Amino acid sequence: MKNLICGLALLVAATAPSLAQDTTAGSDSNSATPIHFGTSHEIRSSVLGETRTVNVWLPPQHDTAETPYTVLYLIDGGVEQDFPHIAGLAQLGVISWQYEPLIVVGIETTERIHELTPAPADARYRDQFDTSGGAEAFRAYIAQDVIPFIEATYRVGERRAVIGESLAGLFIVDTLLEQPDLFDDYISVSPSLWWDDQAVAGRAAERLAAADHSDTRVYLTMGDEGGTMQAGLDTLLAALDAVEGAPEYRYVDRRETETHSTIYHGAALDALRWLYPYPPYDYGATPWYLIEGGQPDDGNE
Repeated sequence: MKNLICGLALLVAATAPSLAQDTTAGSDSNSATPIHFGTSHEIRSSVLGETRTVNVWLPPQHDTAETPYTVLYLIDGGVEQDFPHIAGLAQLGVISWQYEPLIVVGIETTERIHELTPAPADARYRDQFDTSGGAEAFRAYIAQDVIPFIEATYRVGERRAVIGESLAGLFIVDTLLEQPDLFDDYISVSPSLWWDDQAVAGRAAERLAAADHSDTRVYLTMGDEGGTMQAGLDTLLAALDAVEGAPEYRYVDRRETETHSTIYHGAALDALRWLYPYPPYDYGATPWYLIEGGQPDDGNE
């Protein structure tokens, strides 16, 4: 019982700062104070030649603990994009002990079709998406500007992870194939592998065979998109199965349960549980009030 009470006390303590910001706005009961989480950095990119925004969420212990943290780089990581809900999953890991604490780095995109797509070879795609093809430059921005800034500023561990959905998922698969040593763990949710007549998936077998993936892990999932989305993913999965030395991977088929608009949050939670699990929390003996007919003096206090 003492262990359970201790666990509940830690849970309250971990959530208290947010609650305090909401309830101590001032003497006027109608006043309000914004609730802030994370830090927004403006980084001057030597690659892109402009200033870009990067958002960071830190585990509460970052400034006091000596332990380094795995960094989860989030593509489409603006505050109006996916940063709030993925940072929320990191906070959930801290208070629920399901998976290890993570630093979340939200890399904001401003023109997704340009920044997240490799240059298309198919003329149809060049004509239809005339601003596309900037993935190589965006990846260089991450490698040369974002990662060095984060690693010089925060207490980071040895592993780097990257997560994204849809076009960001395409970018992540493309990065796995074109620059596999940039990250250790790749989480790609409903990747837009329809791009350029499925060209990214089409070169997967060749690219996977050309690199060392001995310490690489990949999480893949798809909803009910079907068509060239699923066909491209099937080609990628076949390559992962066929190529000797391909990365360890997990594929979760969500065609029967999720759509493109519903898949991301639950899939991200599942991926973090797979990649960075903590052992089940030991609450000790079952307290008397969770036992039918239990009594405070029955030895289960």
